[in-house]
Amino acid sequence: LHLLQLPLPLPRPPGNCVVLKPSEISKSTEKVLAEVLPRYLDQSCFAVVLGGPEETGQLLEHKFDYIFFTGSPRVGKIVMTAAAKHLTPVTLELGGKNPCYVDDNCDPQTVANRVALFRYLNTGQTCVAPDYILCSPETQARLLPALQSAITRFYGDDPRASPDLGRIINHKHFQRLRGLLSCGRVAIGGQSDDSDRYIAPTVLVDVQETEPVMQEEIFGPILPILNVRGLDEAIDFINRREKPLALYAFSNNSQVINQMLDRTSSGTFGGNDGFIYLTLPSLPLGGVGNSGMGRYHGEFSFDTFSHHRACLLAHSDLEKLNEIRYPPYSGWNQQVISWAMGNQRCSIL
Repeated sequence: LHLLQLPLPLPRPPGNCVVLKPSEISKSTEKVLAEVLPRYLDQSCFAVVLGGPEETGQLLEHKFDYIFFTGSPRVGKIVMTAAAKHLTPVTLELGGKNPCYVDDNCDPQTVANRVALFRYLNTGQTCVAPDYILCSPETQARLLPALQSAITRFYGDDPRASPDLGRIINHKHFQRLRGLLSCGRVAIGGQSDDSDRYIAPTVLVDVQETEPVMQEEIFGPILPILNVRGLDEAIDFINRREKPLALYAFSNNSQVINQMLDRTSSGTFGGNDGFIYLTLPSLPLGGVGNSGMGRYHGEFSFDTFSHHRACLLAHSDLEKLNEIRYPPYSGWNQQVISWAMGNQRCSIL
């Protein structure tokens, strides 16, 4: 609901009409949107279209002025292919595996509190959540009890009973996530129940880079920890993979944070915190490479849904001055034109 409604008001100030296509995975949400929005919004400016992949394909056959899509890289490629037939520009808000590097020089409980908050918020079903941790074995040993403490503090001794921990969106994704629990070794959590699609806040250790949990965006309450020997190895690990939508680094040493920022590429970056930057309209949100293209939020949204049209309005008089533009050209004409072109404060062309 948030990802669909956040861009919703943005095309209107530039004067656009909007067609909304909610995700068919969120059945209740798309039904509510289809019923409620037409009651309160001008139906000549807004329309809601429901359906699955087939209906979406038919929708994309139309020639839109702009397409804004939030979803997976796989579907993003389908959207971009359809848009290319009409040379329609797109913004693609895609996902990816968002790294979180934890330096040895940090307070483990502070890091655990912030990582746990943003990993397990909305049961991990956010595209900018920390997807995995990179740290040394020594930091892992200090971080695990801190993560357990943070999880217990946030969700109680029985997270399943917590009103602040949601459930997985549908059975298909629940089964996918439960399969990932077999990767590495469960250090925290690991419980699941398919009767209500519950998966406990989980931390995995002894995870190998080749395991399934490291081959796809997790999009759930599972947090793998992989060991690296230091900052350089962490940066090499990150740069071998697709560019993420978000990247996080925790350290008391600002040089470590700055090196991670300077030597990597990601859609967004958080130093010593999670995706709190989403609350700041002064900062853009957008991916790079496999995590998307384009950006929005605040003034960046207005730019996204606008066409920056060059416009020059000239006077119809003063034709005598403009005659130097016309051939035949003499040496004097060329000197005046060169002078005018070189002086940006005075143009008579």
